[in-house]
This record gives sequence, C-alpha cells and structure tokens, in this order.
Amino acid sequence: QLQLVESGGGLVQPGGSLRLSCAVSGSTLDYYAVGWFRQAPGKEREGVSCMDYRVTSTVYADSVKGRFTISKDNAFNTLYLQMNDLRPEDTAVYYCAAVQTVLTKKCAPYEYDIWGQGTQVTVSS
Repeated sequence: QLQLVESGGGLVQPGGSLRLSCAVSGSTLDYYAVGWFRQAPGKEREGVSCMDYRVTSTVYADSVKGRFTISKDNAFNTLYLQMNDLRPEDTAVYYCAAVQTVLTKKCAPYEYDIWGQGTQVTVSS
C-alpha cells in the first residue's frame, strides 16, 4: 500500500521560497497520478498542482502559475513542490496525494484516494 509523508513546510516571509517534499513508500509512483493540494483555515481543500503518471500532463491552479513547480524524482521515489514568490494567501496545510490510474486527472481532491498527513506553510512578515 502506497504511503506518503510530506516535509519542508515552515514559516517564510512574503517573496520567499520553500520546497516541499513527499516521500513515497510501499510502491513506486510508476502508475500513479500525483498532486499537491492545500487547505487554508475555513476553506475547502483545493488542487495546487497535479501531474499524470507519465509526467506528460501537468496542471496548476491559476493562483500559483509561474510561481510553483511540481516535479517527481523516480530514483528517490519523491514528489516535490517548489514554491517561489510566496504570498500570505499561500498560507495553508499542504498535502500530497496519489491515485493509481493511467488517466489524466483534473486535480480535484475527490479524484485522489491516498493522502499524506500534511505540512504547514505559513507566509508572514
């Protein structure tokens, strides 16, 4: 059974950068669509960025386009989210997620069934 563990969150000033990591165990990501999601207090969980299992299709929320980059390292079985030019509105708990499929997903939380525990990102001066 695939297991996901996020790390890399923390407190950062506006304009700063963080790189989130999602360590994968129990299987490889070869046939999994993967993504990053976030949930701010009082708000619904939303898709930040997702990619299909062959990394031929990646999607980003409009609010993070040009600032965030999703990537996957098959050798280390790890998923990453590089976050640059962070803004206070990026403050949230960030989750990585996966689903075993060869289909391209829309990056909606309901499409994913394996979740990490989350890591807090706080952007504040």
